Amino acid sequence: MSSGLAVKGVGDGLLVLVPDGPWEEALASLLQTVDEGGEFFKGARLALQIEGREIGAADLGHLRDLLAGRNVSLWAILGTSQLTRSAAADLGLALDLGRPSQRAREEDEPIETELPGEHAALVHRTLRSGHHIHYAGHVVVVGDVNPGAEIIAGGDVIVWGRLRGVVHAGAGGNEEAVVCALDLAPTQLRIAGQIAISPDRRGTAQPEMARLKDGQLVAEKWVDEHRRKADEHGSTG
Repeated sequence: MSSGLAVKGVGDGLLVLVPDGPWEEALASLLQTVDEGGEFFKGARLALQIEGREIGAADLGHLRDLLAGRNVSLWAILGTSQLTRSAAADLGLALDLGRPSQRAREEDEPIETELPGEHAALVHRTLRSGHHIHYAGHVVVVGDVNPGAEIIAGGDVIVWGRLRGVVHAGAGGNEEAVVCALDLAPTQLRIAGQIAISPDRRGTAQPEMARLKDGQLVAEKWVDEHRRKADEHGSTG
């Protein structure tokens, strides 16, 4: 390899010893070495020994991308510069041949991918006059609910569109049920045993959530549940 970089096998990867000199020259030599190595480097995990050279996160990230385009994975940066070590750690690269950086370890930790959920009926269409949906769980409609349509659900009712028909959430007596819509203006709205009729709209439509509060049906801005609880706590604190 005419670039003259020393390459050693280490465990399940390769260690490249980068000599002193301008980073641009070292980068060009490294890429030349990889290109001339052909199949030798394909799929390899690469560690770079750069001693005291200072390289920022942008340059390391650029190097990682260039190597990835050659089917080579940048695995570790070995050096004594604190700036370089910090940049490498921010990118999730190992700082020695024995163990990964803290960031890399955190990213390698398994995450919970099976989250608890509840049964729901998904309706991906507009409900027109005469359409009826009765379901024991939650109901999610991606579309509008026109006047004359009816939804009765044992749980929540979520409408990703305009809600103009009749809706009954918590039909089995669930007072924690809610009705949410991007434009909430039902002909009749009911949660558990409470019934309300939408007043004439004033102002621009906005996402709203209807729920029972102190035994009364109220409609408010549709926000994240945790934010809502935090706002309630702040208003009573």
